[in-house]
Amino acid sequence: MAQFLNTRDADFEARFTALLGAKREDSPDVDEIVADIIADVRKRGDAAVIELTERFDHLALTPETMRFGPEEIAALVAKVSPQERDALELAADRIRAYHVRQMPDDDLWTDPDGATLGWRWTPVSAAGLYVPGGLASYPSSVLMNAVPAKVAGVKRLAITVPTPDGVVNPLVLLAAEIAGVDEVYRVGGAQAIAALAYGTESIAPVDKITGPGNAFVAAAKRRVFGKVGIDMIAGPSEILVIADADNDPDFLALDLMSQAEHDESAQSILITDDEAFGRAVARAVDTRLETLERRAIAGASWRDFGAVITVADLEEAARLSDRIAPEHLELCVADPDALAAKVNHAGALFLGAWTPEAVGDYVSGPNHVLPTARSARFSSGLSTLDFLKRTTIAKMTPGALKAIGPAAETLAKSESLEAHGLSVRARLDKLNEG
Repeated sequence: MAQFLNTRDADFEARFTALLGAKREDSPDVDEIVADIIADVRKRGDAAVIELTERFDHLALTPETMRFGPEEIAALVAKVSPQERDALELAADRIRAYHVRQMPDDDLWTDPDGATLGWRWTPVSAAGLYVPGGLASYPSSVLMNAVPAKVAGVKRLAITVPTPDGVVNPLVLLAAEIAGVDEVYRVGGAQAIAALAYGTESIAPVDKITGPGNAFVAAAKRRVFGKVGIDMIAGPSEILVIADADNDPDFLALDLMSQAEHDESAQSILITDDEAFGRAVARAVDTRLETLERRAIAGASWRDFGAVITVADLEEAARLSDRIAPEHLELCVADPDALAAKVNHAGALFLGAWTPEAVGDYVSGPNHVLPTARSARFSSGLSTLDFLKRTTIAKMTPGALKAIGPAAETLAKSESLEAHGLSVRARLDKLNEG
């Protein structure tokens, strides 16, 4: 059973602080292991990746079989049902349409001093997407990572997906095909991240790595950051629902369980201004947990990390929400738009009782790769911008340099950077000579 909190209780602040600080990740000390794996891949390339794949995924590969071939992909994709194909294509179309709108404009202008200034946006040349493997892999994550990359104009997109015991999810390969992925490799774990970052004989290095993974993958992404870009270090899933009593308790119970079923370390929280309604939702959760396929996982998540919080009013709910900074925030209230205006920190907003978080995971259009563990306080979900770089532009005319150059020279001298100042002064002297 989840815990019940009430902001009127004397011990609320202590209990709420404990809720925020609960350690929700089973994160063994993997960094040393990951460091060794990365060093091995850097040293031995394909041989290390193949050896580690056999050890961890019980799959024997050769340099020639690391990558899925076109005929193999076609045969596996043919197994996908028309209904599933249609759903993936609908999702891809909506994700693409949403992310096209995120493309920023270049700009160039001349200021009053005559200097031409601006910026331009260009894509990274190559990106790598990590996809968890086996039957539990998520084709929706392929679309959410690959489609924005292609919208941004990334020329080469490579996917690594582990296939433990040779198990392949055809939906993942179809999603990759729909999204325009160029290469798919059947390798995973820290060794896949190392291969994408540093390259091997068979896998060319990329410029940015995105996608979810376990503790080993997360640790590897931390270690290769700087050599390549990464999207984020994501933790267990989480959802916060703010609701008034004018809702169906079963709807909200299912919304809470939609994240709890991901992982025993996931977190589902309900904030309401009606304590009796909160308890009704909790009873509905208990009823659903009797029949859910993943009830063992969802039940453990709800028991260990779930919470129902009663507040005095929705203003207080918004303030608590900002302290939680949830990955997903559902606002099931009479005026969700007004309440949303009071929220500053959330990975994604879902407004109204008819907008379950699950539509965001698949087909609404916005990205489902979102900041977790309160990092929505300072970061955003994956977007087209993550695969773009902004380059600034400056062009001085003689008149512009004459107008602003002396200030640059002064500042250079104040920082004791002589050559900086002289590089400006030499040009100014030339101008003064006529």
